[in-house]
Amino acid sequence: MSKTFTSVLVMMLRDEGGLDLDDTVETHLPGSTQGGVTVRQLLAHTSGMQREPVNGPFEHMVMPERAEIVSGWDEAQRVGRPHDRWHYSNLGFAVLGEIVARLEGRPWPEVVRDRLTRPLEMGRTGTRPQEPRAKGYYVPPFTDVPLPEPDVDAKGLDPAGGLRSTATDLSRWGGFLAEPDAEILSPDTLEEMCQPQVMADPRGWTLAWGLGLQLLRHEGRTWVGHTGGWPGSVTGCFTERESATTAVLLMNATTPVAPATAAAGMGTLAIEREPVDPQPWTPGTAVPEQLAPLLGHWYTEGSHLVLSVRQGQLEARLAAAPRSAPPAVFTEVAPDRYRTVSGRERGEPLVVVRGSDGGVSHLLWATYRVTREPLTFDAPL
Repeated sequence: MSKTFTSVLVMMLRDEGGLDLDDTVETHLPGSTQGGVTVRQLLAHTSGMQREPVNGPFEHMVMPERAEIVSGWDEAQRVGRPHDRWHYSNLGFAVLGEIVARLEGRPWPEVVRDRLTRPLEMGRTGTRPQEPRAKGYYVPPFTDVPLPEPDVDAKGLDPAGGLRSTATDLSRWGGFLAEPDAEILSPDTLEEMCQPQVMADPRGWTLAWGLGLQLLRHEGRTWVGHTGGWPGSVTGCFTERESATTAVLLMNATTPVAPATAAAGMGTLAIEREPVDPQPWTPGTAVPEQLAPLLGHWYTEGSHLVLSVRQGQLEARLAAAPRSAPPAVFTEVAPDRYRTVSGRERGEPLVVVRGSDGGVSHLLWATYRVTREPLTFDAPL
């Protein structure tokens, strides 16, 4: 799951102004001739770049050094068109790790340690083996005799798969993905990372990719995280953010069960058998004066809306939506002007239009009319 750490570091640097997601690789690796590959594409595996570094490291099990990742980048093939489809690339994440290292002026493992694992108290997570530890094995298909797998140093591929960790540490990491410490990563940025960029499972539509995060749909819930594979080790760490439930699966075998489905299945059992206590209802203290005329029943685009105030904030819900569906929430930006900060039409303005008497005539939400009575699109007001 090392790629999730690399992805968070990239987003931290983006928030600090060190890079833009639409920067091309040559912006940060001057002299690169592999033109047009963006940071965003590498995070979502939509660049079309080949899966592994050049010279076939998994044939001889000798991983490339950092310098070899950079020198081999221009020799690599772009095996698909950008954004045409999802195509997994360890090479791409090794390059992202190199970008992080250059912006920070130190090796990627040090950046991970100082900016993520140390602040999150993940003391058993790093690129070097720590005892005691499980050894990796391969169980052949026709015998029950495990064979030891080699202990391979990932070197330049550390940002793609070199971290070693424990169930305890990864549970902390899952908690961070559920509710990040704002001093490390903005919650809004983590939410951005969880927005689907590409469908990785176009047949079943159960697995999408965000910005460095796998988004797995399992039995009506969405799990974010990542799987991992290395000789003698297959892993999965997935979090259901709504309930802050994390499932960690660490297997010291090369041919185990499917890690993503198994982790989500374990997490689903935990949610069902130990459900999160519902939040108790708490009364509001006041209805802001400017919001009072906006409350009640409205209609737009043929749909029935209900506007209400909860804890002093204006909300809009579709009358036909289940109670569990999140509302659209608005914040005031100027008199009679609001911005949708979550839910339906996030980012769009809500404008209060007044008549000649100063009373509320209608609303404009994302430029669509919202009226007290159900009307056709061209009905006079």
